Amino acid sequence: MDQKATTGNYFEDLTVGRQMVHATPRTITEGDQSLYIALTASRYPLFCDAEFARSLGFRRELVNDLLVFHIVFGNSVPDISLNAIANLGYADMRFGVPVYPGDTLTSVTTVLGQRESSGGDTGVTWVRTTGLNQRGEEVLTFIRWVLMNKRDPSTATGANEVPETPPVVLPDALHVPADLDLSRFDAKATGGRWWWEDYEPGERIHHVEGVAIEEAEHQMAARLYQNTARAHFNAYALQGTRFGRRVVYGGHIISMARELSFNGLEKVVRILAFNAGTHSNPTFAGDTVFAWTDVLERIDLGRQDAGALRLRLVAVKNSDPATEEQPFKEADASGRERYHPNVVLDLDYTVLVPKAPRR
Repeated sequence: MDQKATTGNYFEDLTVGRQMVHATPRTITEGDQSLYIALTASRYPLFCDAEFARSLGFRRELVNDLLVFHIVFGNSVPDISLNAIANLGYADMRFGVPVYPGDTLTSVTTVLGQRESSGGDTGVTWVRTTGLNQRGEEVLTFIRWVLMNKRDPSTATGANEVPETPPVVLPDALHVPADLDLSRFDAKATGGRWWWEDYEPGERIHHVEGVAIEEAEHQMAARLYQNTARAHFNAYALQGTRFGRRVVYGGHIISMARELSFNGLEKVVRILAFNAGTHSNPTFAGDTVFAWTDVLERIDLGRQDAGALRLRLVAVKNSDPATEEQPFKEADASGRERYHPNVVLDLDYTVLVPKAPRR
């Protein structure tokens, strides 16, 4: 009798050039928005205040940028990373047209490159995933690379094709919604004091609070995004593996760090791009996450009402960087520089921020 259930793709199955239109398009609802707030405590008003959104030129509140990312990412998991050991990083992530509650998103992925590990039992696969709405408009596109198990560790594939990834998304590739008008930005809606001009390259913002990651919430978050990767769910299968327990979905750490960053970056309107990102160490239930932001660059977009900031968002676990010494990188036994074990996220991203009103 034929086996009808799939075991998912392994490293050998994802050959360079292969394209996949992922099953199960997703209509994003108001309920998804509310659950995302419950899981992350998101406070950015563009995503929860319809009147505020309308004052900026939108029809109503938008779907949170990171919820869009998680849905598009999760839609690709059954084909790309069901058998992944870890999602390693991101590049060239560009957010496109706004997504409203009621929009339906479909994901398409192309395999860009592969490199087999020296041990032969695993390999890294690079892919580009693009999310489209029901009108075929691009809402998101990004490159990610995944450490995957091989189906047959004893057979070498010889795969060694590593794609080039751009170090930064250039300003002319940043999508600012055509209808956006920040001249009527109501600062009272965010509670923040700082405008685009107030942020200086080189300054560091400690976001003060920490948040513990609970087992139930990170499981529920991954389910909300329909992320079925075994590393987040199958505790039985993970016995005897490197960590021996479920790993928190790295995207949940991005969301938690982003929402912690509201304190000090309250006026951020939208995420425009991820330039580069690394899940530098795993996180587990019970860990407490803290975050800080380094301002890397202030980018003038040629608009009177808004500019962009290039930021470096760093999340650490079980150490308060505002009050305790927190090494960022350190040399291992071989002299190679690695992230300190407490550093769980290093994200270089670009956001849209209103300029101060002209007097």
